[in-house]
Amino acid sequence: MITGMEGAFSLKGKTAFITGGNRGIGKGIALAMAQSGANVAIMARAEKKAEETLAELAAWGGTHRFYKGDVTDFAGAKAAVEKAIEDYGKIDILVNNSGIARVGPVLDMDENLKDWYDVINVNLHGVFVMSYLVGRHMRDTGGGVVINISSNAAQIVNLPLFHSAYSTAKAGVDRLTKMLAVEWAPYNIRVNAIAPGYTYSDLMQKGEEHEGFLKEILAKTPTGRFGEPIEVGALAVFLASEAAGQITGAVVTIDGGYSLPR
Repeated sequence: MITGMEGAFSLKGKTAFITGGNRGIGKGIALAMAQSGANVAIMARAEKKAEETLAELAAWGGTHRFYKGDVTDFAGAKAAVEKAIEDYGKIDILVNNSGIARVGPVLDMDENLKDWYDVINVNLHGVFVMSYLVGRHMRDTGGGVVINISSNAAQIVNLPLFHSAYSTAKAGVDRLTKMLAVEWAPYNIRVNAIAPGYTYSDLMQKGEEHEGFLKEILAKTPTGRFGEPIEVGALAVFLASEAAGQITGAVVTIDGGYSLPR
């Protein structure tokens, strides 16, 4: 409940647990939340990248920590969550950001379908696992906020790239967001998703392998530029704050108008 605009967007005293918070969009969210007063717990596989991010977060005060973990490893993810709860006492905000992409036509996949399973396991199953692990804690401690990082790829067929596994996983994230928003509302847990478009990140850089691809995408973006990770971070801060207290089950697109019909 908002009692005044001063402090309505503050995350002071809150703890945010961010998967894949060591680079790209995840790092942008970590920085934005730290600047808004949150303590940030990063779970990721790459420790060196995480340590570099923690050094940047330190400039904003607060207590920020790294937990080595993989969203596809249930036992490891559970251990990371439990250690964060032990260290901080409570997780107030969960950001499910970890993601991978595989680009290519379905019929070109190997028969082991590894690309399909890898993407679904990280981008959809991983979101479910982390929501389950942290959601139980939030239920037992009075509530919290879950923010899932989806993609505008869940809403459009994004030619000339073929990424059926990625788009399917992100569409699943959108539906899971809405289901959990209703299921968990009685526990004072809000669940929303952010659907970024092309944002400067490791995944977007893969598009540079396709000649002229990024130039073509830019030409189709009404704002005339790509997004910045910190802009996704600013939206995440809003959704995590008291200012968004009546917002749950929403999928908020942030893509410069790219996905709008024309």
